Amino acid sequence: MVRQTPAMASLAETAPVFVEMAHRIVWATAATVDDQGRPWSRVLHPLWSWDGRSLTGIVATSPLSPKRRQLDAHPYVSFTYWHPNHDTCTAQCRATWDLSEEGRLAGWEAFATAPPPVGFDPAIVAGWETPLSPTFGILHLEPWRLQVLPGSVMLGGAGEVLVWQA
Repeated sequence: MVRQTPAMASLAETAPVFVEMAHRIVWATAATVDDQGRPWSRVLHPLWSWDGRSLTGIVATSPLSPKRRQLDAHPYVSFTYWHPNHDTCTAQCRATWDLSEEGRLAGWEAFATAPPPVGFDPAIVAGWETPLSPTFGILHLEPWRLQVLPGSVMLGGAGEVLVWQA
């Protein structure tokens, strides 16, 4: 069944499909806005967790980068994943920094123990010798809108577009 105009779906229907696609693709284009309202984009590697009731994400990233100032002023970020078969998914999120020792240790461990291809050893990143390195921080993500668009739908075939909004 092809939905030409996607109907709103439940989080329970959308989140697992989003996580599967996002973790299969791994890297997402992330967009923030600076203090003059100009968009900034970069590629990031979120790790998503779906517990059957809520979806959250984390990003291991430097709190010394321009995104820190941008997110402090405008705490929202958009992530879009794209695969060569044209599968795409997007998460619009509220973002908050966790620079506590406990949060950084937990985030480091989450990435280090996640299965490949989304899991990795954070120590491979230059400047991240330990979870307490000054250039290592954790960005928490709380999605308020998700969209999952299989490439088959975009190309006129079968499939279903899922959209959830809080």
